[in-house]
Amino acid sequence: MQFFALADCNNFFVSCERVFRPDLRNRPVVVLSNNDGCIIARSNESKKLGLKMGDPYFKVKDFMARNNVTVFSSNYVLYGDMSSRVMSILSKFSPSIDIYSIDECFMDLSGMQDLHDLGAYALKIVDTVKRYTGLPISVGMAPSKTLAKIAAEFAKKYPGYKGACIIDSEEKRAKALQLTPIGEVWGIGRRLRPKMEKAGFFTAAGFAAADGDKIRRMFNINVYNTWRELNGISCLDISELPHNKSICVSRSFSGSGISDKHELESSIAGFAAKAAEKLRKQKCVCSQITVFAHTSRFLSGPGTHYICQNIHFPYPTQDSGEIVSMTLAGLRSRYAKGNFNYKKGGVVLWDISSIKHTPSYLFDNKDRAKQVRLNSVVDKINLVNGRHSVHLAIENYDIRAEHGHLSPQYTTKLDDIMILHC
Repeated sequence: MQFFALADCNNFFVSCERVFRPDLRNRPVVVLSNNDGCIIARSNESKKLGLKMGDPYFKVKDFMARNNVTVFSSNYVLYGDMSSRVMSILSKFSPSIDIYSIDECFMDLSGMQDLHDLGAYALKIVDTVKRYTGLPISVGMAPSKTLAKIAAEFAKKYPGYKGACIIDSEEKRAKALQLTPIGEVWGIGRRLRPKMEKAGFFTAAGFAAADGDKIRRMFNINVYNTWRELNGISCLDISELPHNKSICVSRSFSGSGISDKHELESSIAGFAAKAAEKLRKQKCVCSQITVFAHTSRFLSGPGTHYICQNIHFPYPTQDSGEIVSMTLAGLRSRYAKGNFNYKKGGVVLWDISSIKHTPSYLFDNKDRAKQVRLNSVVDKINLVNGRHSVHLAIENYDIRAEHGHLSPQYTTKLDDIMILHC
């Protein structure tokens, strides 16, 4: 019988900060986005205060000060290293793991003959990760990935589970589906919720109980597979999940912005390279790019300028060099006379498709196989030795940003290692 586990770190960014600041346990904590723009992570205490994901920092700054909320700037170096440690530990508990996001990982437990007590095994995972990293984690186990996802949510939501929830019987499956709103089902979400409710499906239980042929006629194959998963039939492969329809990498520049064109181009090149890396991670190619840069939206008059240029590739690509080159060509084609302080810039990759479904083109004069091999080697080097160990010369990855509440890089920078005075 197939059986899967989903390990999900609780309030991951906040938990990473608390590992090195134990004085913040049981106190409200938030983590802000790039340039300290808005809230992207909250502790449970912050949630109880009414703080919401996406709240602009400037709007809730005074409220947080009055309620003694500790604020951190996003420290992605620290979070990435802590994630790697967690995934390394989880790999010891399963012969096959699929890393779904920075704080989530699916584990295939099928065929593990010595696994008799699922509950004890799940609690062992929770305890081991906590002991070795200090991070709290929730584990859900079930016959399918979608059910495991639901079980992990129950493990996180209800303290009585002690971090581990197992759906291993029909009775448990039925109860879990009854308590799960249709909009919270992985693969359905808020986007499809109105259509589901219009069809009369308000809970996961009602959807799972529907006739399979009816579901297949009404929705696409992905929704039908979700229906099968909720009924305990494993049919989802992480690598086959729908890819993002677009990839955007952008940043607001600190201070008054960037006036030097070379500096702007270096920053935009860094964004394009990062977007290309994300594109390769989801095993896709793109056919079009939009590059943009603009001055502050609060300005008006001759000092304002807006660049927005669409670029169409003759053939789909995922190559960093090609994407960066075309992006910069598009940016340069839209420059205007005068000196401007660009406050924000970015790139959007779109018209995305799976590389598996990309045909060969007779008149394409680029060696696509060589591009794939080269980018694969570069990605592996950067994975092992740290991001940007190998990069295009024009890339600026040290972009000025506002990080007024940045914590130390405890695990990756010698100068930031904690010192205990006895």
